[in-house]
Amino acid sequence: MERRKVTVQTIMGMKGKQRVVMVTAYDYPTARLVDQAGIDGILVGDSLGMVVLGFESTLRVALRDMLIHVAAVARAKPKALLIADMPFMTYETGIRDALRNASRLIRAGAEAVKPEGGQEIFDIVNNLVKFGIPVMGHIGLNPQRVLSLGGFKMIGRTEEQAKKLMEDAKALQEAGAFAIVIEMTPASVAKAVTESVKIPTICIGAGPHCDGQILVIHDVLGLTERPPSFAKKYVDLASIIRDAVAKYVSEVRNGEFPSAEYYKD
Repeated sequence: MERRKVTVQTIMGMKGKQRVVMVTAYDYPTARLVDQAGIDGILVGDSLGMVVLGFESTLRVALRDMLIHVAAVARAKPKALLIADMPFMTYETGIRDALRNASRLIRAGAEAVKPEGGQEIFDIVNNLVKFGIPVMGHIGLNPQRVLSLGGFKMIGRTEEQAKKLMEDAKALQEAGAFAIVIEMTPASVAKAVTESVKIPTICIGAGPHCDGQILVIHDVLGLTERPPSFAKKYVDLASIIRDAVAKYVSEVRNGEFPSAEYYKD
């Protein structure tokens, strides 16, 4: 039986019934493979700046970078819902800019967008949704604010931070977000937030109590040089790639490749 297309309504309907499973992907072949594995959502994250482009943060990722990678993933025609991150300063500058830039991501193939923030982006989220662009929220650690945070730090340890996370989640729900990513918070805080909203929450480094989980695909596959402590490596693909290429190098230098079955006279 062919798998049905996952939509925003599908994700919303999974709250309290089935865990939402998401990963990132940034190119056609990876998107095709993770979709075949049965994933619910694919995020073309601005994390591509760190795991694909070699930057130390997501701040240098431009809209043009996202458009290229969103289009590549969209060509895989995934059954999973395709969500695109809105890069740094593509929405914070106002509703008009947010609408223009989000619409470009949608035209490239995204089916929803994800800006970072809570109460401070209420009007932006509300207007995106009002004009037909589904929005996934993102609270807790916001990597685009790494400079003001002083690093990639856990958020929600203090009572004040925990209270703000709760208020942010409720604001995003009220603004019309269909789901919320909660990143790098204490598990107890993520649990409280999850129980306080009617829309699904997706944890990354925030414990097991959310309605779903998301990981960066490079962390899952063992390709990240310095993976975060919360990421589980499911295969050491880095070693597999090194060994395969080293064998190719050896065979070419020794005259073993190409052997007869790989060419015609």
